[in-house]
Amino acid sequence: MTFGLSHREFEMGSATREAFGAALAEAGAADERIVVIDGDVNNSTYTNKFKEAFPERFINAGIAESNMVGIAAGLAAGGKVPVAASFSIFLLANAYDQIRMSVAFPNVNVKLVGTHAGVSIGEDGPSQMGIEDVALACSLPGFTVVVPADGTSAGAATKRLLEREGPSFLRCGRPAVPQIYTDENDFHVGKANKVRDGDDITIIANGIMVAMALDAAEALASEGVEARVLDMHTVKPVDKAAVERAANETRGIVVAEEHLAHGGLGSVVSMVVSERKPTRMAFVDLGDTYATSGKPDELLLQYGLTPESIVDAARRVLKD
Repeated sequence: MTFGLSHREFEMGSATREAFGAALAEAGAADERIVVIDGDVNNSTYTNKFKEAFPERFINAGIAESNMVGIAAGLAAGGKVPVAASFSIFLLANAYDQIRMSVAFPNVNVKLVGTHAGVSIGEDGPSQMGIEDVALACSLPGFTVVVPADGTSAGAATKRLLEREGPSFLRCGRPAVPQIYTDENDFHVGKANKVRDGDDITIIANGIMVAMALDAAEALASEGVEARVLDMHTVKPVDKAAVERAANETRGIVVAEEHLAHGGLGSVVSMVVSERKPTRMAFVDLGDTYATSGKPDELLLQYGLTPESIVDAARRVLKD
């Protein structure tokens, strides 16, 4: 995938799902309480790395996501640290009631990991695209929700969420993505990363849209506009202070995410802005539609998830 990076050169890194799998196996060596339950897709979620290292702590629940979540909840109640992994939409949509009643309501220490999120999964099509998963996860009281931008941050997020008490959802993607970070210590749950400074406008993004935001910022700089770029990897709890600073210190905010318009990062940032410091805003997202099947880059272009769309949104915000 190229992500339309015409203004800035990135070194390509691993897929976030692959980095999750490697970090999970590493964490499993340090903590025997960690148990993994997978929905018969371990070669796609990369929980096969954990399975190979610790077969006695790996459960294949089959294509039965609600049962998978129920098993995870029971293990958490017994003092284990369960990780339940599957394709994001299978996990969040198919098993939502079980997540609500067995994980969120009793507030047990279950770690949900959804891979193959967004339209960037490509040809697998809309039935397998998690495009409402962040909204579903954020609606669950007590949940921490994280959408990492690259392999380094995905590995760090995996380890931090395993160490953190309480239920969480980690959203990972299918394709290899540009490398944004080199140090896992740069990742802190609930704290946005400023990956580019600027005083004219702020672009807040997560997941694959962070690289696109940086690319858009380079294009804007050629027009004399300096854009601040925030990687808002933690959607819940969101970094309210970083959003407020952006609203105070720049002329407006653009939010970019590979998700439906309602209930995701844009909605969360908008709540902070309306409460703390109203400012002009624009949004780059999937809007209110399901996608179709196609090559990842073609789908990102078709649905406006590109650096060019972010640049256009910034221009609208800055227009007098």
